[in-house]
Amino acid sequence: MQAIFKRVVGASIVGLVFSLTASAAEFNFKFAHSQPESSVRHKSMLMFKEKLEKGSNDRIKVELFASSSLGSEAEVMDMVKMGNVQGTRGGSFAKANKKFLIYTLPFLFDNIDAVLKAMRSDFGASIAKHAEAGGYYIPATGVAGGFRQISNSKRPINTPDDVSGLKIRTPPIETIVKTMQALGANPQSIPYGETYMALKMGVVDGQENPPSNIAEMKFYEAQKYLSLVDYQIHPDPLMVNLKWYQALPADLKTVFDKAAREAMEWSDTNWLASEAGYMETLKKNMTVNPVSPENRAKFVAKVKPVWDAYVKDGTFTEAEIQAALAAGK
Repeated sequence: MQAIFKRVVGASIVGLVFSLTASAAEFNFKFAHSQPESSVRHKSMLMFKEKLEKGSNDRIKVELFASSSLGSEAEVMDMVKMGNVQGTRGGSFAKANKKFLIYTLPFLFDNIDAVLKAMRSDFGASIAKHAEAGGYYIPATGVAGGFRQISNSKRPINTPDDVSGLKIRTPPIETIVKTMQALGANPQSIPYGETYMALKMGVVDGQENPPSNIAEMKFYEAQKYLSLVDYQIHPDPLMVNLKWYQALPADLKTVFDKAAREAMEWSDTNWLASEAGYMETLKKNMTVNPVSPENRAKFVAKVKPVWDAYVKDGTFTEAEIQAALAAGK
């Protein structure tokens, strides 16, 4: 309760300050997310701020809030939908459009280039367009770091059997929860900003994230083993309040979209390039083991029911899965 009270009070204060300092602008764009200011995501949004303010001749003013200062990712998504905050990026992207989950099907893509091609294709544009039905406008989609790996404090993970019984922190993303369940783990939904303490206090045994997130959030301080399974990658759409965007005149829409695309491309390039450096940090602080191709095939077979479940419930069709794969070639 105390943490929630602090967030509410903090959000009220920053909102008051923002309204007083930015009121001279024609349009105000408040952006909030859960990663620290040192993250590539935040740095890319600093670039976005510079480009958008300059390109609009300061007709649009941008205010950035990092480190969950306005609330959890799910809470901020609701703020964006209501228009109290104008934009965000983060793990609650399925709230914008559930079809974004297609990118997160376990072991769908073999490499990063295929993911980026799919996201930047006509197929990717159609996924983004469908978010408008939920009140969100998405001018650009990138990747939230590299492939996601699994860390824990109990044992190295080499086969699906090694995952069985582990309490794994997951974001509220269905494909992750279903994947962990298929592997026999006990998934625990914990806000991203609270994951470090959950690991430190033993509330959960492990978590899954790309190396950049694990290093930036210092999860390695509470984890002993990092297993490189390359099981999933996440989209990173810039989610904007649709009504706010629609209120922009045509010239500012053009400026906004251009700044968003350039910032996202910068984010992709630098986030992916940083993964190698983050891996070096993790290797110094954890026991790191790659999963062999033979054992990876066992993981793929174990999680195939996750694909089948989404086709069965109509979230996406087999044809859409094939379209995503084709767009990545």
